[in-house]
Amino acid sequence: MTIFKNKLKNLLGISCLVMSTFTTTSTIAAQPVDKMQLAISHIDAGDGLTVTVEQAMAKSGLLGLSVAVIEDYKISWTKTWGVKNAKTKTAIDAQTSFSTASISKAITATVFAILAEKGLIDLDKPVALYLKSWQLPDNEFTQSTTITLRHLLSHTAGTTMHGFKDFYLGQTIPSLVDVLKGGPIPGTRTMDVDFNPGSQWRYSGGGYVIAQVAIEDHLGKSLAAIAQEHLFKPLGLENTTMWQPHQKGFLSNAATAHNRKGEVIGLPICPQLAPSGMWSNPTDMATLIIEMQNALRGAPTKVISTKVAKLVTTEVKMGIGLGWFVSDPIGNRGSFSHGGANTGTGGHIYGTMTEGYGIAVFGNGPNGIRVPMLNKLKASIIKAHDWRIELPGKEAMTAKMLKNIPGRYQFTVLTPDDVLPIYAKDERLFTDMFGPEPTELFHIGDGTLLLRDFFGIKMKYAINPADNKPYLAMVSGDDRKVSTYDFVKLNGDSKSGGEWLEAGDYKQALKAYRANKPKNASAAQAREDRLNAMGYGAAGKKDLKKAIEILKLNVTLFPQSPNTYDSLAEVYMMDGQNGLAKQNYKMAVKLNPHNSNAVKMIEKL
Repeated sequence: MTIFKNKLKNLLGISCLVMSTFTTTSTIAAQPVDKMQLAISHIDAGDGLTVTVEQAMAKSGLLGLSVAVIEDYKISWTKTWGVKNAKTKTAIDAQTSFSTASISKAITATVFAILAEKGLIDLDKPVALYLKSWQLPDNEFTQSTTITLRHLLSHTAGTTMHGFKDFYLGQTIPSLVDVLKGGPIPGTRTMDVDFNPGSQWRYSGGGYVIAQVAIEDHLGKSLAAIAQEHLFKPLGLENTTMWQPHQKGFLSNAATAHNRKGEVIGLPICPQLAPSGMWSNPTDMATLIIEMQNALRGAPTKVISTKVAKLVTTEVKMGIGLGWFVSDPIGNRGSFSHGGANTGTGGHIYGTMTEGYGIAVFGNGPNGIRVPMLNKLKASIIKAHDWRIELPGKEAMTAKMLKNIPGRYQFTVLTPDDVLPIYAKDERLFTDMFGPEPTELFHIGDGTLLLRDFFGIKMKYAINPADNKPYLAMVSGDDRKVSTYDFVKLNGDSKSGGEWLEAGDYKQALKAYRANKPKNASAAQAREDRLNAMGYGAAGKKDLKKAIEILKLNVTLFPQSPNTYDSLAEVYMMDGQNGLAKQNYKMAVKLNPHNSNAVKMIEKL
C-alpha cells in the first residue's frame, strides 16, 4: 500500500455479510462513556445521516474492527467489533493483533533511531558499509551521492519498489536478497535508484528492505529479534511482533485477512519486515504513541528518549520525518502518524505532537471496504472528543486565487489516475478527495496554500515554463519557492486515464495514458499495479467485460511485464475464454519461465 494511495479513498461497499456474527467487547478507563458512545453511534452515512459502527460495518461488509483512543497521555477507551476469522466466527478481542503493513516503517525507523542513540549504527554512514549479503548496483545517481540509512528511512534515497505482494503458507517465500535482486519468484523486482539521493522524496518500501538487510548483516540478527530486544519487550508490547505466521514466536491471537466477498485469505507473510512485516493491535500501538508523546514533552519514558522522538518526527521532506508522517493532523492538531494496508487487513495510528491525543485503529477487510470505514470512525472520534482547533496564520483568499485555482488537477508523479478536484465556496477553497468531509486549502500568505489535512503539503498555483500549463506546484523552504510541478490543471472536460476507464471509453483511456507517460520506473510500476488492481476490482464485481478491457490495456502499456499477461489470462479463464487464457499464460511464461502457476494453468487448459 503506497502512502499517497493509502490516502486516496476507494469508497466501495458490499452487501451485509455476517451481521449475526458481530460481537463486541470494550474496556473503559477514565474517559466519560458519553464521548465513546457519541463516537461509535454517529458514523457519517452521507446525506446528513449517521449510523452506528455495527450498522456501518454491516453495510460495507467489514468483518472486524478494533480501536484505542488516547486523551491526556492515557488510553481513554478501547472497543472491538466483529470476528477475526469468517470461517471460525471467533470474535475479535482487545488482545487480537493485525498485520500492520506499512505502519511497520514508522516502528522500524524508531528502532533504528534507538540503535543509533546506543552507538550500534550511524544513520549518516554509507549503508554499503553495513551490507554484506547484497550490494546496491552502482549507477550515475549512487556515484554522485552516497546513500545512507537516513536517506532510506526518510524515503529520499531514490530507491524504487513502492511496495510488495503478500505471501501465504504453502507458497514459496522469497529471501530478502531475492526481493532486492528481482529473483525467480513472482512479486519480486529488481531494485534500482533513479534520482540523486537526498534531492527528492518518493515513498519506497524497497529502501526499507535495504535498511533491513543492512541491519541484519551488521548485527547478525533478524530485525524481528532486534525490534523485540530494543523496543517491544522493554515497552511491554506483548501483542506486537515482527515474527511471521510460519515462524516460532508468532502470536496466537491474530486476525486473518479477508477478500471483498468476506472469504478468508489467510495470514499474510512478509519477509520484508521493515516496510510491512509487523503485527500489533490498537492497545499496544496506543502504548507506543503515548511513549512517543511523553518523550516529545520531556516526561519520563521507558524506552524512547526525547532525542529519538524528535529525530523521527522532524520533517525531512514532503511532511515525513524518519518513518513517521508528521503533518497529518488530528482535528487540525499537528501529529505523527502512519497507515498500512496489506491484502485484506490494515490500519492507521495517530498521535498529536502535544496535549496527548491519539487514535490507533485496525480492521480486517480489503482497502475498498476497510479504509472508508476507518476514516469515518476517525472523523467521528475527533468530532465527539472535540479535538479540532482553528488553524492560526490563515489569510483571506485573493480574488485572483478564487478565479484561477478552482478546477481539476491531475497528479503527474506516481498515480496519474488520480485527480484532485478543487472548488470555491464562501470565498474559501476545498477538495473532496481525501475523506468523508471536505478538506480545506488554507492561504498562509504570498499565494501559498496549505493542504493541512494531507501531510501538510504546501502548494502554489503557477505556470510551468516547461509546457506553459497551469499547475499546483509544491513549494519548500522558508522562502516558499516552487520545487516541483506535481498537479497539472485539466482543461474543460479532459479526463485522466482512470476516469476514461470508469466511463467505459477504453480508446480514450489508452490515449490519455500514453499522453501522460510515467517519468520513472517507480511511477510506471505504480501505474501497472493500479491498473491491475482496477481490473481485479471489476472482476470481483462480476463485470468481466470491463475487467478484460482494463487488463488488455495494461498489457498494451506494459508488454514486457509477465504479470500483466498472467492477470489477463486469469480473467479470460473466469469468462470461459480458455483459448485466450492459454495464449496469455504462454506469454507470461515466455517472459518469466519461473512462473509455476502459469505453467500449471497451461497444462490444465
